[in-house]
Amino acid sequence: MEYPDLSELPLELQEAVTAHGSLNVFRMMMHSPNLAPGVLTLGDAILRRNSLPDTLRELAIVRVGRVYGAAYEVHHHEKGARLVGLGDEALAAAETGSTGELPAPEAAVLTATDRLLAHHTLDEAERDELLAFLTVNQLADLVITVGFYQLICDFLNTFEVTVEDQAA
Repeated sequence: MEYPDLSELPLELQEAVTAHGSLNVFRMMMHSPNLAPGVLTLGDAILRRNSLPDTLRELAIVRVGRVYGAAYEVHHHEKGARLVGLGDEALAAAETGSTGELPAPEAAVLTATDRLLAHHTLDEAERDELLAFLTVNQLADLVITVGFYQLICDFLNTFEVTVEDQAA
């Protein structure tokens, strides 16, 4: 899929792409000029105002990317995960879904992410398991984060968004 010609977009959309580092996902998103601003706003909120600890947020995002086979998402968020302190063992678990010997909060978040991806909900026992480590606010943010990145991975895969240094 070709990237849209940004010069044909309204100035505010051109500026939005530039403000987000001109990453390919944001460039491609401009095929939906009416929805893109809202998606960008929600994405910013998930990354900047999320009550989850950064490591747990990134762990869930990388797992969604792995399950969806979204190489672009995995590429960018594994880098981000390392920057916030997520280690090799946690990233390997995000790849396989096997929680192994991860600390309990990381294991619970990975397990919950998989349950949300497979069943689209968490039952009472699953919520209670998470609430041993998370606040209700953090649980809500986890569910929103997983759902948002499902949407983004669907978009990335459908539009075949490439990593910035790869050909389109």
